[in-house]
Amino acid sequence: MSDQPKQMTMAQALNAGLRRALEDDPKVLIMGEDVGKLGGVFRITDGLQKDFGEDRVVDTPLAESGILGTAIGLALAGYRPVAEIQFDGFVYPAYDQIVSQLAKMHARALGHVKVPVVVRIPFGGGIGAVEHHSESPEAYFAHTAGLRVVSPSNPVDAYWMIQQAVTSDDPVIFLEPKRRYWTKAAVDPAASPDPLFSARVVRPGRDCTVVAYGPMVQTCLDAASAAASDDGRDLEVIDLRSVSPIDFPVIEESVRRTGRLVVVHEAPTHLGVGSEIAARISERCFYHLEAPVLRVGGYHTPYPPSRVEEEYLPDLDRVLDAVDRSLAW
Repeated sequence: MSDQPKQMTMAQALNAGLRRALEDDPKVLIMGEDVGKLGGVFRITDGLQKDFGEDRVVDTPLAESGILGTAIGLALAGYRPVAEIQFDGFVYPAYDQIVSQLAKMHARALGHVKVPVVVRIPFGGGIGAVEHHSESPEAYFAHTAGLRVVSPSNPVDAYWMIQQAVTSDDPVIFLEPKRRYWTKAAVDPAASPDPLFSARVVRPGRDCTVVAYGPMVQTCLDAASAAASDDGRDLEVIDLRSVSPIDFPVIEESVRRTGRLVVVHEAPTHLGVGSEIAARISERCFYHLEAPVLRVGGYHTPYPPSRVEEEYLPDLDRVLDAVDRSLAW
């Protein structure tokens, strides 16, 4: 990639970011099902095996637990593996390796051993996929001490955050919103990125704070635009970017100004990331809140068949309904 800004999709930005990580450090490896010759189901790793060789971009057997176990061993030997889980619903066979080994080895070794593994997971719905291809497993991993969990919402963040995740000495669960793979933006490789675990105000406002991450950020931006054009409601939208750790100071500063908070994610609201945000903000900003913190998310059911997934997924109307309820207090 040249040093000039270039218009690219999120998929292309991830590819460019991985290419730069491979160029910058010979210890970086990519491994997963069909990541090599095929270039991945979504073509995120397209062309990388041809340019860097089969020993650095490795096609693995269809065995997620084996992929993660091998990645952990490579990390202990000094490498920085990037392991791809082909779809979100396929991560569960590797769950034991991730939460029992990957998340805990640094603490078990009293800080002497680092396990810098990145686990890339396309996640979320909205593409009309079959069963096990539209999960939102972030709360499982965010609950696990020792793991970092991040999700870009746009091509610019995708380009920088994947490189930052690779250079992190902590294990990182990197959630890629698959319905946003084709979103385009100008990516400037000479720019200075925000810190990996920081939130960002992507639309300033004064009436209500709306927090989201990954695929729901664009939905909330669309809702904010609709609210402004319909009746002049001015919504502040925060892109969380990191689910663990959560950048609470950015949220708190916003809520102290707006007095209201709506948290949006695709995953079920039941025991979801929004629950933790609601509890923490209620504790820290109690005297600034003009209304209860409200949550918008998926329902507490298994993900439905694709033909009715739009009934399950939060949309612009459900976000605006929560905003209306918050402003009505």
